[in-house]
Amino acid sequence: KITVYVSAEELMDLEHARLVLRGEHGLAVDRGRIVREAVAVVLADLESRGDASILVRRLRGR
Repeated sequence: KITVYVSAEELMDLEHARLVLRGEHGLAVDRGRIVREAVAVVLADLESRGDASILVRRLRGR
């Protein structure tokens, strides 16, 4: 278990995503579930694409 701090803007973006998922896709999920799914997606991409993954590219500033 970890605690992650996000900026006010990131928190608003996360809440917006939650509302979009509920309003446009009929998915009632909490912010924690969205974060866990996003982490799973990014880690799977890293595992399968390695250096070309979105995580590596973003961390390198590309």
